[in-house]
Amino acid sequence: MDFQIKYITPDIKLSSYDDKLFKTEVLFEYHMLVWFISGETKIIQADTTYLFGAGDIFLIPRNQPATIINYPKDGLPHKAVAMHLTTERLANIYRDKETYGSQPVSQKIRSYKEHPLLKSCLASLIPYFDLQDKLPESIADLKINEAISILRVIDADIDQLLANFDEPGKIDLVSFMEKNFMFNMPAKKIGYLTGRSLSTFNRDFKRLFRTTPQKWLVQKRLELAHYELSEKRKRPVDVYLEVGFENLSHFSFAFKKLYGYSPSELGEKRN
Repeated sequence: MDFQIKYITPDIKLSSYDDKLFKTEVLFEYHMLVWFISGETKIIQADTTYLFGAGDIFLIPRNQPATIINYPKDGLPHKAVAMHLTTERLANIYRDKETYGSQPVSQKIRSYKEHPLLKSCLASLIPYFDLQDKLPESIADLKINEAISILRVIDADIDQLLANFDEPGKIDLVSFMEKNFMFNMPAKKIGYLTGRSLSTFNRDFKRLFRTTPQKWLVQKRLELAHYELSEKRKRPVDVYLEVGFENLSHFSFAFKKLYGYSPSELGEKRN
């Protein structure tokens, strides 16, 4: 596996990946603006799956669990430029601006296709990755602020997202778990996202589900896998990562333990 990340500043990076696929589960602390140079990426969130290819530009909101599967394509590596839009930077930008950031706003990924203004801004970063010396912070600030300014011009609702600095409040735990069970997150992080301390999360989970988080998560993931295999006729190799398992053998073992037959045997029965 040849996976490389090169930073020109802590908030601007270039990633390159040459192998068959690379999966990661993320929960970004900051909003992330991404431009794909080559390759393909599938991003799975609670109720939506996205597929992005070369040239696509999109913004991933902060504090949103996601599974990201990256693929090289057409003989080219998976290559992307990413920019963190930190809370501190956004707070400074919006300090003297009238916004409506406290209003409810969609937390879904925002796609900008190949918007020429954003593409020009992000493409201009590429030469900086070959610098031998550190990129001056003042120049990096200019590039990130330029990207934010462009977003504010081309996206009428972006201020509601970028200027909202609220931390997660207490929300319905059952609804959250039903939407996000395919993501491997520590219990402490789930507690944070649902507005609970770790002890309160564990207490509420036991009261609501009458079992442990680990047992419940495995059950839900296997149920989803069974549906994907039997109803959507997907292959096991195309399912196990999307439902939250880390490797195919563990998935097959757990599946057979629950259902009495392996994922491949289900496929044979189906045919």
